[in-house]
Formats: sequence, structure tokens, C-alpha cells
Amino acid sequence: MLRMTKILLIVSVALWSLLGAFGNATDWDGTMGAVGAAASMSTFEGGAESWRSTSSPVVIWMGALMIMLTKLAAGILCSVGAVQMWRTRAGDAAVFAVAKRPALAGCGVAMLLLFGGFIVIGETWFEMWRSDVLRDLSLQSAFRYGAMVTLIALYVGCLED
Repeated sequence: MLRMTKILLIVSVALWSLLGAFGNATDWDGTMGAVGAAASMSTFEGGAESWRSTSSPVVIWMGALMIMLTKLAAGILCSVGAVQMWRTRAGDAAVFAVAKRPALAGCGVAMLLLFGGFIVIGETWFEMWRSDVLRDLSLQSAFRYGAMVTLIALYVGCLED
């Protein structure tokens, strides 16, 4: 039962990542708009005048692409890990531990996006914490998702099989 729980949790991270990447791709204008709002720092008073703000289409496009591709990578890694975990669910602990590696790497990629992308770049560099709109919409979600993915990775990786 413990292994099944781990597999299903990894499947849930894969679904979150893949659905997020799909949403970013199918609403590219919305994705670009959100990244543009963060990068331009235009959602709070005085932000657009900051030397850190940018409206560069290249920076905005690269940020949006990074978000989508990182979610896609996390989803693929978690999916591969879930399949491998499923195939080895009846095997010994060492074999199952090896099968978990892609899933844990996928969780790590998701954590990198959520912490490195949203907290370090978005919140710290582009000062999203100052924006009433982006703070609640993006940063609180990124923290919530990051916390859940981290807890799942700890549960899957550290709890004895």
C-alpha cells in the first residue's frame, strides 16, 4: 500500500506539471502577459521606473518558455518515474529505490521552477512581493505548489519502502 501511495503521489505531480505546461502552451498570450507584467514591474507603484524592470520581448519570451518547458520536463520525468515505480512495485527495496530516481528528479525540477523561477527571479529580482495582484495570484500559488511537491518528494524519497 505504501508503494501505491508513492506512485499515485508522483502521478499527481506529473499531472500538475503536464496540465500546467499544456495550459501555458494553449494560453500563450496569457502566459506572456503574466511574465510581461512581472518583468515590467508595472503592477505596483514605482515598479516600472525601477532599473530592474524590462519590457524586452526576448526576456519575456524566454521567461514564459522557461516556465512551460520546465513544467514539461518535470512532468515527463515524474511520468517516467511513475511507470518505473509501477513496474517494480513488487520488487525488492533496492530495485524500487532505483525506479524512483526519475520521479525524484522531476520533483526537483518542479521545485527549481517554483523556487528559482518564482521566488528568486520573480519575487526577489522583479519584486513581485510589492504587487497586490501578483503576490496573491503567483507567489502564494508557487509557494503552495512548491511545498506540496517538496513534501511529496520527501515522502517518496525518504520514507522506507
